[in-house]
Amino acid sequence: MGNGNNGFSEAGLRRLREVLEAHVESKKIPGLVALVGWGEETHVEAIGTMRHDGGAPMLRDTIFRMASTTKPVAVSATMVLLDECRLRLDDPIDEWLPELADRQVLKRPESPLDDTVPAQRPITVRDLLTSTCGLGLDMTAKGAPMMGAYFEQKVYGENGWMLPAVEPDEWMRRLGTLPLMYQPGERWLYNVSDDVLGVLVARVTGQPFESFLRERIFDPLGMKDTGFHVPADKIHRLPPLYAPDPQTGEFTVEDPAEGGHHSKPPAFPSSGGGLDSTADDYHAYFRMLLNHGMHGTERILSRPAVELMTGNRLTPEQLAARAAWARNVVHLAHGQGQHGGWGFGMAVRTYRGDYAPVGQFGWDGGAGTTTYADPDNQLVGILLTQTGMSTPDSARAMHDFWTTLYQAIDG
Repeated sequence: MGNGNNGFSEAGLRRLREVLEAHVESKKIPGLVALVGWGEETHVEAIGTMRHDGGAPMLRDTIFRMASTTKPVAVSATMVLLDECRLRLDDPIDEWLPELADRQVLKRPESPLDDTVPAQRPITVRDLLTSTCGLGLDMTAKGAPMMGAYFEQKVYGENGWMLPAVEPDEWMRRLGTLPLMYQPGERWLYNVSDDVLGVLVARVTGQPFESFLRERIFDPLGMKDTGFHVPADKIHRLPPLYAPDPQTGEFTVEDPAEGGHHSKPPAFPSSGGGLDSTADDYHAYFRMLLNHGMHGTERILSRPAVELMTGNRLTPEQLAARAAWARNVVHLAHGQGQHGGWGFGMAVRTYRGDYAPVGQFGWDGGAGTTTYADPDNQLVGILLTQTGMSTPDSARAMHDFWTTLYQAIDG
């Protein structure tokens, strides 16, 4: 890619650092770690501090809450099972997830919970992988009874979309008391499918979701700092998570490191948003996807599995629903929504809406994280912050990261 010995101009990388430094110097983001990888080359910037009031610096091995950036990684566990024919794309999930068998479906998304018709068909593995199972967080129907029911039934917590501290079986029981918002396969809806996939993998394999991920994905890729909590001997590498006050900008701690949500193993490891990781670990994973499933000489996923995950899998009708959703989500409204498509657990660019080319794939997290890979340029970009999306500041830093990154490509 490009001329010279690497794909980026020195001046371009210097400018990337200056743009990121400006975000930290503005005092809106205490610190960040950015990684750019192309071919065998990697460039990392660690800027600012772990805490808003100074102290320990951000380091290359700082551990971050990946939030929804978990989705593109966690979905790989299901792909392993497809590769091994332990699951099939169009198998009904009823055998493994009986709680979601024989569904009732709301007549309209805003209907009362008892105004339903029977599902026309069972939910399939494919429906979960494409986020079209009929359950999800519908930002276009915030006032709908179904959205309130998620909180009343304690399927999700009031504090955003955190999973409650219950075992997966109890969570599935609660989810099973609710109807679907749409017929299976009809419409793209966010998040719930991803959390269900984690339960599916655990039940099919007979082992905890995290141990299967570790055995088949994390360990082979050398992702030694990735998991659903941060052990005590590493907790000093985890910054607090801030949710700045939208009015005053004051740094409110949403989740402390010591004694916080990520300091002990969760009752339910969230496939939709629970991972903690580092820039280098995520780079190894996304580089494997760019290498069509290979890590060095070891095959992690089959080439067709990677192609399925990283290409658009939505119909035009489903794409329209996803676009409507993106207009209603805070951080996407800050300018992170120009993707078009969706594969399995990740966005895929189907049209040129900003500086990134068609085919780029990845996702963003509400805790201030972004990771995408670009097959055209054989490029991985990662920006990790500890500043949540309650204000536009981390989204703006991400936006400027991608804009500057693409300008830095030389050739």
